[in-house]
Amino acid sequence: MPHGIRQDRERGSISITLALGSFVMIVLVGLAVDLGGRVHAQQQSRDVAAQAARAAGQEVLAGPAVRGSAITIDTHAAAQAAREYLSAAGVEGSVSVASGDQVVVSTTGSYPTTFLSIIGIGDLPVTGHATARLVGAENGSGR
Repeated sequence: MPHGIRQDRERGSISITLALGSFVMIVLVGLAVDLGGRVHAQQQSRDVAAQAARAAGQEVLAGPAVRGSAITIDTHAAAQAAREYLSAAGVEGSVSVASGDQVVVSTTGSYPTTFLSIIGIGDLPVTGHATARLVGAENGSGR
């Protein structure tokens, strides 16, 4: 087999391998960047839910607390406070008040991908969930 024929047959094989390897590396970097970004967005979503629940938990009915009986959440004001917090943060979510002393906030959203959009994954879902429970305290200890 002449030397020139062998060279022509192997020409380009490194280019294909390099191109395929580069594509795989881009996808792996994309996974790392976008999944890391999603984790960060998920943490922010949970934080917003927790802060909205905390804001709602501040809305108590003043009458029972002053008289020394069990304190309860003003359900309308609490739900409104949580919704206002979510709105100010630019986050969509739902608010519910359970059993007069507990506020549950759930948030929903999405993380727009940077690299994964190359392979058709445009958004990754992001959710958050938090609960705040109203606890009365007297002289620094719960009752």
